[in-house]
Amino acid sequence: MGGISIWQLLIVALIVILLFGTKKLRSLGGDLGGAVKGFKNAMSPEEEKKSLEDKEPEQEQTAATSQQAAEKQPESKDKQA
Repeated sequence: MGGISIWQLLIVALIVILLFGTKKLRSLGGDLGGAVKGFKNAMSPEEEKKSLEDKEPEQEQTAATSQQAAEKQPESKDKQA
């Protein structure tokens, strides 16, 4: 009358794998993970907005730095030639 043993869980897992197959279980796992991720995003929109606002200045700064580096490279190549 006690709990479920490890052997019983393994037998149930084996039956589920035989019934559905590994490909179907993988897609089910991916769908479940996507649903959980969507639920978390829906529950905390303020935190997401804050993190996006924090990332935007970093992205702009990175883009400006890479653009400055790209502008400096042709000058150094012209001087060498």
